[in-house]
Amino acid sequence: MAKAVKKTASSAGKKGKPSYFKFIKWFWILFGIGVFSVALLFLSASWGWLGPLPTYESLENPQTNLASQIISSDDELLGKFYLDDNRTPVSYEDLPQNLVDALVASEDVRFYKHSGIDWFGTLRALSYLGSRGGGSTITQQLASQIYVGTRSRNPIQRVLQKAKEYVISVQLERRYTKEEIIKMYLNIYDFGNNADGIRSASRIYFGKEPKQLKIEESAMLVGMLQNSSLFNPLRRLERTQNKRNLVIGQLAKYNYITPKEKDSLLGLDIDLNYNPESHRDGLATYFRMYIQRFMNGWIAKNPKPALEGERDKWNLYLDGLRIYTTVDSRMQANAEEAVDMHMRKLQAEFFNQNKPDRNRTAPFLDLEKSEIASIMERAMKTSDRWRQMQKEGKSEKNIRESFAKKREMTVFDWKSENREKDTIMTPMDSIRYYKTFLRTAMMSMEPQTGHVKAWVGGVDYKHFQYDNVKQGTRQAGSTFKPFVYAAAIDQLRLSPCDTFPDTEYWIEAGKHGNTEAWGPKNSNGKFSGKAYTLKNGLANSKNTITAQLIDMVGPKSVVSIAKNAGITREMLAVPAIALGVAEMNVYEMVGAYGMFANQGVYVKPVMVTRIEDKNGTVLYEYVPETKDVLNKEVSYAMIDLMKGVTESGSGTRLRHKHLKNSTIYKEIVTGYPYGFTNPIAGKTGTTQNNSDGWFMGMVPNLVTGVWVGGDNRSIHFKNTAYGQGAAMALPIWGIYMKKNYENKDLGISDGTFPKPSGMSINLDCEKILEDAKKNADPDDDLDDISF
Repeated sequence: MAKAVKKTASSAGKKGKPSYFKFIKWFWILFGIGVFSVALLFLSASWGWLGPLPTYESLENPQTNLASQIISSDDELLGKFYLDDNRTPVSYEDLPQNLVDALVASEDVRFYKHSGIDWFGTLRALSYLGSRGGGSTITQQLASQIYVGTRSRNPIQRVLQKAKEYVISVQLERRYTKEEIIKMYLNIYDFGNNADGIRSASRIYFGKEPKQLKIEESAMLVGMLQNSSLFNPLRRLERTQNKRNLVIGQLAKYNYITPKEKDSLLGLDIDLNYNPESHRDGLATYFRMYIQRFMNGWIAKNPKPALEGERDKWNLYLDGLRIYTTVDSRMQANAEEAVDMHMRKLQAEFFNQNKPDRNRTAPFLDLEKSEIASIMERAMKTSDRWRQMQKEGKSEKNIRESFAKKREMTVFDWKSENREKDTIMTPMDSIRYYKTFLRTAMMSMEPQTGHVKAWVGGVDYKHFQYDNVKQGTRQAGSTFKPFVYAAAIDQLRLSPCDTFPDTEYWIEAGKHGNTEAWGPKNSNGKFSGKAYTLKNGLANSKNTITAQLIDMVGPKSVVSIAKNAGITREMLAVPAIALGVAEMNVYEMVGAYGMFANQGVYVKPVMVTRIEDKNGTVLYEYVPETKDVLNKEVSYAMIDLMKGVTESGSGTRLRHKHLKNSTIYKEIVTGYPYGFTNPIAGKTGTTQNNSDGWFMGMVPNLVTGVWVGGDNRSIHFKNTAYGQGAAMALPIWGIYMKKNYENKDLGISDGTFPKPSGMSINLDCEKILEDAKKNADPDDDLDDISF
């Protein structure tokens, strides 16, 4: 009995003691399952069971959308083409050290020690449930940006994404250096406001290249990496500054900067220099749109080499092409400033002369109501609004009604600081409002190479998107006369000193294709009766002398020279073309005048010299297109003739040094005080009713053409004082060239034009006059000869 009791007591004692074996066993079972699950999770991710992983090729060459760049001849970025991603990659060497330090100090302080995954940081994040940082390394953030995509809100899906992120991070670390990973991460991140990648962010927020970033600027951009929407300096400046200061604190904590530097940087406000990058703003907008058309044509003819996983056609907006152009950013800026300075004043005077009490049909002159209605109807039917509503299936009645309804809109305005104002008007009224503005075009080219240095297609691309340099054509007026003179000197071996009478001259019907007799008047409607040398006849733009010359050489020879000089427009071979009735554009006229400055050799204008892919592989290089048109002597004689325009003709205002009691009238009509003393060859041009004003100006290594006029030929100044080319167009050339000469680095010539050796054409008119006086008959009146 006692034994039994003892046994029972012993059993009870055993039951009373805690047993740890079972708990330990289950701990290790669960731990093993956990380890196995984690291992299986990562293995599944690495085997692609959780979704496809990037291929070896894509890891070696990650595919991101890159903006194509337009590069100027002086290696400045003129603009970009992009859709959603305004991204332009930079190399690691182009990143400032303070930016790299800020990134490492605030995002991944053990970056240089781990192999893609910072286990210490991960455990810390798990321990504090993410309250003290997320634990993601720079490499993981890069993997997430490129390959994983948007973070899922589903917890399970989020864990699977994290596993893929870990696997890809390790693979990235195996294939790239630490510097390459930093470069890729900063190039891929979206900083908001079209600032994709560090270069766009630096340019858009601070107006500078990344290499120029200061410590506090780098700290702000690094702070945005956590959430560019939450820390947007344009919307949440105070919050962004606080985040920037945290980054500065991290820099000091890890000894990248001293405590004293930290204190001074924390006291600084964020100094933004916001420069939005859009297709409608910035430098050379019209030129950039020409480049867009050029590239679309090039892409259509040049298929992309077939590579696995890539598009079979080049994409201007995604493939990161580098387009090298001939435009000089400094000269382009000078050109745009010149247009702005003159057109503001010219437009103010145009508005003044077209007030309702002075012109009831403004801006149209001398038109009947039915003619104005026809112009407005045509403008309405070619408008974007009409086309869009037609595309949407709206009836013509509904479309017309919409043009009569007032609505809020933002329109162009010269007086406003940003050249825009908000107003309420009908779409039909806005069409008429925009027709009140004068338009312009300007192109500048190096005649020896054909390199276009500046291109301005209008007064403001955002509101006037028609490019008047290449798309627009207008009558050339007297700027076409040099081709007539060139034909006469070339065929008849005339000298600029040969004389012709300024008298009424008729070419009878039936001659040179004339259907009726043709005899032009001079611009003032009078005939002086004097004898003019060719040089003085061109300088004073005597129509009577030009008529005599085209009668002597025939219009076909004139057309032939113009065609060989690059003018492709249709020209009827009739005597009237001598006065420039044919329509030309600025692009062709500048190329043609370049032939005179280049000793008779035409060089086709070139805008794009080279195209490269994102890796620097050359895809296109231009080959110059040239043609011999005139011999050196004839072309130099023409230069001598056109020098007379600025020495004694309609272009003499370029020589003015002072304007006393300056007024808008004096500045526009007499000319700004340019004070040029160097040789300048040129020609003004004014068409009937002052509808078009032209000036073509040349120095030895630069030819520039300017046109100014209304949207319709019926939109013009009433009198020639304001409407002539010397008042409308010449001042733009003068301002532009004056700015060019102020910058000696541009190398614009102020010397003489190169003269051919052994010149056989006599150019010394003064000597000819002296000899004529010595041998003259006493009854001869040599004072009536205009030399």
